[in-house]
Amino acid sequence: MSNRFDIQTTQLADLNVLVRKPLGDSRGYLERMFCVNELQDIFGARRIVQINHTLTQNKGTVRGMHFQYAPHAEMKFVSCLQGSVFDVVIDLRKGSPTFLQWHTELLSADNHKTLAIPEGFAHGFQTLTDNCEMLYLHTAAYAADSEAGLNPLDTKLSIPWPMPITEMSQRDAAHALITTGFEGVMP
Repeated sequence: MSNRFDIQTTQLADLNVLVRKPLGDSRGYLERMFCVNELQDIFGARRIVQINHTLTQNKGTVRGMHFQYAPHAEMKFVSCLQGSVFDVVIDLRKGSPTFLQWHTELLSADNHKTLAIPEGFAHGFQTLTDNCEMLYLHTAAYAADSEAGLNPLDTKLSIPWPMPITEMSQRDAAHALITTGFEGVMP
């Protein structure tokens, strides 16, 4: 069996970038979005329990920085199907040597990248084009009682958003700033 993914590590332990390898000809291409067998080393015994598809209409929109507390912490596989986004992942794992450090990645329909984001990380993005479509594979279902987020504009994080923010939900803008007592989350 040929591997349909190149797995790239990042400076944040357990956060990986998957580069999908489409097979194509003059008609177009087929690409594998996920394969439990090929991704066993990073996926382990988890299972996909929810798949979400989003559309963000306007360039410059920020969504995030979202995560879920245990027992509903989730691994996410995030891909951009249309357009392009500046994707941000923040390590929130209590005791992690890279606690509150972030990784950014350009995800686009053209570069065929997926972020494999483990439990204990916050995730968000800024759209770089209009009409961005994202696909999320989750290992835990959405649980409103466990939902949380970081303020995307928190100066303690200093996320380098690449363009002026044109839109952000009231909920995301209302997320509290990180206080000195924040010790992280248990994945």
